[in-house]
Amino acid sequence: MKYAIITAAIFAGDFFLKDHMEKQQEIQGKAELCNGRVRLKKYHNKGAALNFLEKSPGLVKKASAAVLLVLAAFWCLFLPKKKNTCLMLGLSLAIGGGASNLYDRVKKGYVMDYFSFHTPWKWLNQIVFNISDFCVILGSILVILSGKNK
Repeated sequence: MKYAIITAAIFAGDFFLKDHMEKQQEIQGKAELCNGRVRLKKYHNKGAALNFLEKSPGLVKKASAAVLLVLAAFWCLFLPKKKNTCLMLGLSLAIGGGASNLYDRVKKGYVMDYFSFHTPWKWLNQIVFNISDFCVILGSILVILSGKNK
């Protein structure tokens, strides 16, 4: 039950953050958090990570849905076993974040990203993220680490 709550909380939390940011008119690069290290910035990403396949949004939707389906199948398979907390937490994070981004792709035709970092690395400053992106990344890392524990 707790893993379902984690998944739902990620989806709902990012859904409301994206909705709030979408309604902001004059936020583009003007709002800063953490002493300027985090910048709020609206960006509509029609592709996958880093705009990969942005000219093929249909393919991105199908691939995202397929990956999410596989993750959900593993989640259902391992849920009753209750032994591997790291694996289940990782799957829950990845599914919650992935579902939120897939919802955007299906409903809006793009994923709403809303913050970037100000760092010494120019390439990193140009990437715009959302909370779901970090959940997918962290969840993937936890899934990989859970396999190393065996």
